[in-house]
Amino acid sequence: MLALFRKEIGSFFSNITGYLVIALFLTVLSVMLWVLPDFSIFEYPYASLDSLFDVAPLVFLFLIPAVCMRSFSEEFNNGTIETLYTKPLSFRQIVLGKYLGNFFLVSLALLPTLIYVYTIWHLGSPKGNIDLGQIAGSYIGLLFLVGTFTAIGLLASALTPNQVSAFILAAALCFVMHYGMYYFSRLPFFSGAGDLLVQKIGIDYHYRSLSRGVIDFRDVLYFVSLISFLLYSTYLVLQKKRNG
Repeated sequence: MLALFRKEIGSFFSNITGYLVIALFLTVLSVMLWVLPDFSIFEYPYASLDSLFDVAPLVFLFLIPAVCMRSFSEEFNNGTIETLYTKPLSFRQIVLGKYLGNFFLVSLALLPTLIYVYTIWHLGSPKGNIDLGQIAGSYIGLLFLVGTFTAIGLLASALTPNQVSAFILAAALCFVMHYGMYYFSRLPFFSGAGDLLVQKIGIDYHYRSLSRGVIDFRDVLYFVSLISFLLYSTYLVLQKKRNG
């Protein structure tokens, strides 16, 4: 499984595309946070990174499907999936190795954003007047979000041998799971107590809960359960394609 993990990382950085994807992510994020007035950090009356954690899900909605779309689709297209099946790896190890590799790649793209924390620290009045606890909680929520979107991207890649189709399917599923439930809850049918229940099904509710800096066991359990379900679904898809 460790070899598969290294293979995922190596193949991503084996050509310029991997570097371009991460560079594009950081460029788009920087422009949104420091230039565009609707999201700009400078528009806040106090030193805060709230805008980073508000726009990151939207950027990840496209970045993570782009990173994950080749995971299984490329194996199917190149015919290397059969070679992978012959390796001394179980289906669970194959899924987990692919998942951890992609999760590591996206998490790696997050590391440079720690520069923003350092910058905000100096922008505070007085210097250092920021809520580090909230920022830490927000980063934890962001990592859970990355984990969930990565699992969705992996499932989409296992469902279709076409990388473009895998990207579109993963982006659509990420949107529905993150933003869709909130919009569904606004329908008149769910008025009353039903709207909150529908929101709790979606990712955004639990992501925002963690972003407040309070690590609630229920939110952690939600993400762990959802990621486990998505990875198990990927495992079942691979088994069915292998046996079919």
